[in-house]
Amino acid sequence: MISLIAGVALLALGLYGLKLWTKADPKVLVPILFRSLAYAALLGAAGALATGRYAAVVPLAAVGIMLLGRLDPGGVGGALGGMFGGMFRTRPQPPQVSRVRSPILEMELDHGSGTLSGQVTAGPHAGRALESFSVPELLELRRVCDPQSLALLEAYLDRRAPAWREHVEGDQGAGGVGGSGGATLGGGTMTEQEAYQILGLEPGADTASIRAAHRSLMKKLHPDHGGSSYLAARINQAKEVILRKHG
Repeated sequence: MISLIAGVALLALGLYGLKLWTKADPKVLVPILFRSLAYAALLGAAGALATGRYAAVVPLAAVGIMLLGRLDPGGVGGALGGMFGGMFRTRPQPPQVSRVRSPILEMELDHGSGTLSGQVTAGPHAGRALESFSVPELLELRRVCDPQSLALLEAYLDRRAPAWREHVEGDQGAGGVGGSGGATLGGGTMTEQEAYQILGLEPGADTASIRAAHRSLMKKLHPDHGGSSYLAARINQAKEVILRKHG
């Protein structure tokens, strides 16, 4: 009988509280809700500590403190909330970049944006970014390129000015090779360090990371997706060089 009376009383109290809640000003209710949740989280953390459930202590305490910090940004709760928030905040990852080098060019691909950029590393234009050349100047630069550099330059031209081939006439043999972008790998050798740079990975990366980087780059640079046969071949070669080392 006592339990029934207590249950009815709790139900009546709950209904009364719900009635007050629906009529109250939201600006007043939100701080009350936050403070209630904060205290509940802190009580939960204390309970977890008392019962030996240590794994739940820090998350519950962090939630309670951060909620209090939102209510009082300038007080102790705000300071502690910022500290705990920093502990759980994901640190931004540095941009992942692939690098491919030839005797006179160095190309970079930003994995996030897919932007291909480059720089001349030898000759009279050494140190000059490809972005600073006009398209006619880039077409003229083809004439002094070795096969590897020509392949990289044409890959860059394909991204920057896709119609450039339509305006090139009589350039077969420029730089000693044809203008179709079909240059070979120049001996086929590649160091392990160069392979990691091409895939945009740090030395010692695991097999899963190697395969993931390879797939990501092929989606951006495969000829079927508007990429370059030469760059696709270099990416495949880089994967094979590193995986061979992994045994």
